[in-house]
Amino acid sequence: MANEDNSMNTPKMMRIVFGVFMVLIYIGMGVLLFMNFFDYPEEYAWIRWLVGSILVLYGFWRAYRQYKGIDSRL
Repeated sequence: MANEDNSMNTPKMMRIVFGVFMVLIYIGMGVLLFMNFFDYPEEYAWIRWLVGSILVLYGFWRAYRQYKGIDSRL
């Protein structure tokens, strides 16, 4: 019985780990774009700020959904 309970929780735990990993990726990439880590030319600064803002906002939105458990119902 204990083995069955453990196997049922493995997909849920992997979903949580993957969700946290993706939140860190989205927010991290947004911050790297804000810092111009990839050395984009200055004429692309507005695209950097736009995409960086979208990535950070989506990262926070995804973190909120995971915290509230909305992702587990999809």
